[in-house]
Amino acid sequence: MRLERHGISVGLERFGSEFFLVFKAIGKLTHDDYQTITPVLDSALAGVKGKHVKVLVDISEFSGWELRAAWDDFQLGLKIGFNVDKVAIYGDKNWQELASKVGSWFISGEMQSFHDYDSAIKWLQG
Repeated sequence: MRLERHGISVGLERFGSEFFLVFKAIGKLTHDDYQTITPVLDSALAGVKGKHVKVLVDISEFSGWELRAAWDDFQLGLKIGFNVDKVAIYGDKNWQELASKVGSWFISGEMQSFHDYDSAIKWLQG
């Protein structure tokens, strides 16, 4: 029997003198994944209240959402969008370019898609 990993991890990573909020989505996300991560994210964002943050979203191991989880993701994006300066989406999905264009309608900052990790980091730093 093969175990299926899924979930979202949230962290802070430092590149040079800058800190980025990092999300890594793994597997097929569920509503329960979002119920678990939302309080963690609320706590993390409370520490940066009033500041604009740069975000790296790693979807290199992401395979999709359950229907209710897709709605949760949309709501989560609306909730944190006002604090965002830049969002880099890193992965190899054919839909991520479209997702970055649509997502940019809902955040105050810029959003771009990258197939190369280093390019995503350089863009966030720029």
